[in-house]
Amino acid sequence: QLQLVESGGGLVQPGGSLRLSCAASGFTLDDYAIAWFRQAPGKEREGVSCISSSGGRTNYADSVKGRFTISRDNAKNTVYLQMNSLKPEDTAVYYCAARMSWLCVLLNEYNYWGQGTQVTVSS
Repeated sequence: QLQLVESGGGLVQPGGSLRLSCAASGFTLDDYAIAWFRQAPGKEREGVSCISSSGGRTNYADSVKGRFTISRDNAKNTVYLQMNSLKPEDTAVYYCAARMSWLCVLLNEYNYWGQGTQVTVSS
């Protein structure tokens, strides 16, 4: 059974940091581009960041550029999202998603999704 499981969410103060993890089971991530999406209450799901299957290409939404860093460790079958300088507007449920392609896109064109992890930025 193909599964993606996110972890690392939680409550953090503005300006703080969190690292999200996305672990795959039932398949290897080597041939998959991975993306992180987020959805805040009352808002549409939006692409935050993505990484190509090799890790050589990354892409970020303008709202997180310079603050978030995506990376992957194919040996551990895991993708990470390091989030620094967090703002209240980053509060959302964060999802990782996989598509069997070398190319990543910040569009809803992914085949496999995790269940999400809550990130709350508040003082």
